[in-house]
Amino acid sequence: MSVDIVIEVDNKPGVLASIAAAISDAGVNLAAATCIGNGDMAELHILVPHAEPVRHALAITHADVKIAREHEVVVVPFDDRPGVLADLARKIAEAHVNVDTIYVATNNRVVFGSDDIDGLRKALGRN
Repeated sequence: MSVDIVIEVDNKPGVLASIAAAISDAGVNLAAATCIGNGDMAELHILVPHAEPVRHALAITHADVKIAREHEVVVVPFDDRPGVLADLARKIAEAHVNVDTIYVATNNRVVFGSDDIDGLRKALGRN
């Protein structure tokens, strides 16, 4: 299982380094990360195999950081060539599944999230 954890962070230098260090010090590999935001706050999305070690590490080291949400996601390997994302998105659309999260992970993988995780898994052949 893969989990997308969304962490609300101050949008300032050093925050990513501090959070990434706390998570890696807990022995958790970050398979992907993306940060979205402007102004004073940002949302940091991280892809991890399990949420509990991340929650624990941040509770100890960053009590002021808020985990906004966490949800299971589907991670799909893909060839890095034109049209692959369009093909995957078409499969999802044909299954009438709405995507609420998408980003690229390490090792040529794309991360999809949806409130219909079972439908998403089925559409992508990841049962």
